This record gives sequence, C-alpha cells and structure tokens, in this order.
Amino acid sequence: MHIDLPEKRYYGIGEVAKAFGVNTSLIRFWEKEFDVLQPKKNAKGNRKFTPQDIQNLQLIYHLVKERGFTLDGAKTHLKEEKQKALSNFEVIQKLQKVKAELLKIKEQL
Repeated sequence: MHIDLPEKRYYGIGEVAKAFGVNTSLIRFWEKEFDVLQPKKNAKGNRKFTPQDIQNLQLIYHLVKERGFTLDGAKTHLKEEKQKALSNFEVIQKLQKVKAELLKIKEQL
C-alpha cells in the first residue's frame, strides 16, 4: 500500500487515517496496543505523528490488514523479528512503487 502524504515534520491523526483509509479510532487503538507508536501530544491532547510513526503504522497496517496477522501475532512478530520484517516490508514497498511506475508507462504507450 502506497501512502501519499506530503513531506512534513508532524501529521495530524485525521490526515493519517485518511491516507491509510481507516477510521481515526483504529489509529488510536493501534497506538494503545503497539509500543512502537509514540505520537506527540500537545496541550489539547491532539496526536501528532512523526514520519517514523508513519513508517511504523505502515508496517503494522501491512501485517494486520494485508497479511492477516492478529494483533497478538503482529506484536510478537514485531518484537522477535523486527529487522527481518522491516527489511521485507521495505522490499515490498519498493516493488510496489516500481509496479506503479511500470503501469504508468504502459498507459502512456
């Protein structure tokens, strides 16, 4: 899944949820369940996600929504094999970008 977000330091929970195509409540739930998600909160309690948080969210989304892991399974997978999962996820992302570029070229022909 390719996420189109502009280059910024912080992202609001609404724009993150919209980019992933999920409800904000799911993002808040994942924040409570997964220790790797640590968004900054301002005085009003609004969550601001860093680009590192977005990358972790992409990995969680990939494990839970795309690969069908349970929440407990995704937690243990992240704890035990984080480097391996992260490298596999990065390869998948790069291949999806290449596929999108090739489809654009195909449409132009």
